Amino acid sequence: MGDDVEVYDPTAKTKLATFRMLRQQIQKEVSEDPYLCLSDFIAPKDSGLVDHLGFMAVACFGCDEQVKKFESQTDDYNKILVQAISDRLAEGFAEALHRDIRTTHWGYANDEVMDAAGLHKVQYAGIRPAPGYPSQPDHTEKRTMWDLLSIEQQTGIALTDSFAMMPASAVCALTFAHSSSAYFGLGEINPDQVKDYALRKDIGVDVCERWLAPNLAYDVAAAPAQCTKRQKTA
Repeated sequence: MGDDVEVYDPTAKTKLATFRMLRQQIQKEVSEDPYLCLSDFIAPKDSGLVDHLGFMAVACFGCDEQVKKFESQTDDYNKILVQAISDRLAEGFAEALHRDIRTTHWGYANDEVMDAAGLHKVQYAGIRPAPGYPSQPDHTEKRTMWDLLSIEQQTGIALTDSFAMMPASAVCALTFAHSSSAYFGLGEINPDQVKDYALRKDIGVDVCERWLAPNLAYDVAAAPAQCTKRQKTA
């Protein structure tokens, strides 16, 4: 069991990228409930199984220009309206693409029939969290996805220095098909996991703490040192 997901070229068998995940530490009401990590939804490396991890990045282009136009006219109503519509279009595109993955491209739910209410309640099989989601709050993991798929070159969706997507009305995600995959929040993270995560990402603990600041369970001034190194494969 581990908290990393390695992605391989299926033909050359060479490693293309590694996604670093974080394990849930939120307080549990039932002690038997597992402490989840997104890597749990990928087959372990030592199982010998070939598993799959999907990616998506979609955006609504043209919104930013329209927003600037209405800002110059001090037209807040149309500015907000354009932003809201653009965000909904991007989310709708992501929803449609995820449905295509489930029913066509991967086809593990090719008999899926679901109305809008079912989609809103996430009654389908599989999840599409993104770096920045409660299950993986570190936005820097977007860089791995962007480099792996050449997303900016392929789509025009860029990342800022703070890893926000441009245009602003954009959605990215990792897609998991495991039947037990579910959305979850990490809760607050303790020093041992932060040090482990920094070691796996090969960055300073201080850098790691800066990106994970909203999730830290401790004062940055003092953090003990423990770490483990574990891996999974996709």
